[in-house]
Amino acid sequence: MPDYGHDLLFGTVLVPAAGHSADAVALARVADRSGLDLVSVPDHPYRPDLLDAWAVLAVIAASTTRVRVFPNVANLPLRPPAVLARTAAGLDLLSDGRVELGLGAGSYWEAIAADGGPRRSPGEALRATREAIEVIRELWTSDRHVHIDGKHYGLDGAAPGPAPAHPIGIWVGAVGPRMLKLVGETADGWLPSAPHVPPNRLAAGHRIVAESAASAGRAPAAVRRLYNLSPGPGGFPGERRTHGPSSWRRSPWSTGRARSSCPRSNRP
Repeated sequence: MPDYGHDLLFGTVLVPAAGHSADAVALARVADRSGLDLVSVPDHPYRPDLLDAWAVLAVIAASTTRVRVFPNVANLPLRPPAVLARTAAGLDLLSDGRVELGLGAGSYWEAIAADGGPRRSPGEALRATREAIEVIRELWTSDRHVHIDGKHYGLDGAAPGPAPAHPIGIWVGAVGPRMLKLVGETADGWLPSAPHVPPNRLAAGHRIVAESAASAGRAPAAVRRLYNLSPGPGGFPGERRTHGPSSWRRSPWSTGRARSSCPRSNRP
């Protein structure tokens, strides 16, 4: 898979267990001192055994000096895009430009619905993600009140801002062909995970992203390639599935590695 001349960045996925609330921050400090580039945390707002992703990212950003932080990936059905835009931009300002935005269309719909969120079909999730990206970008960049007529997300004269400290990348956790096409057309990065997109499927996904970017008049190099790696065929250490498809448990020290073809010299 071509890297378009980008340098590799390396990072970690930290699981912020509520029962061990200090561990993720402590590990993020280690990552910062060790020279890693990215620190991320999963975002499952419906899981009471995990701390809120944005709260953890804020503390991690305040406790480190160089790593970039991001949700891996933000749960769009339970995080309205206007709120996501302002939350990410605010933390980017507070951290001197060290925030990116991983974005997910949603899964575990049973758990999302139990928390009052929508239960979307694949087509609805695709459209909602497209609308969300438009909302987020407009609130970051517009110089006037924003009007967007969306089926799932719209704005009716919303005041834009705050503008982030740097151009925050929107990295989408896409798996299926239609979502990959959306990434190529609108997103700044493709962020798959090994359990869902194993290495032998990366080239095919890359082709869809690159061709879709070109069809939309974008350079394929404009979409960054990232990859969440599982430590092995058994998944993350200490992970076990419980209570059906909507609930997972992980040990407080579970980590995964995130690899990126983002350039070190130029933040997205």
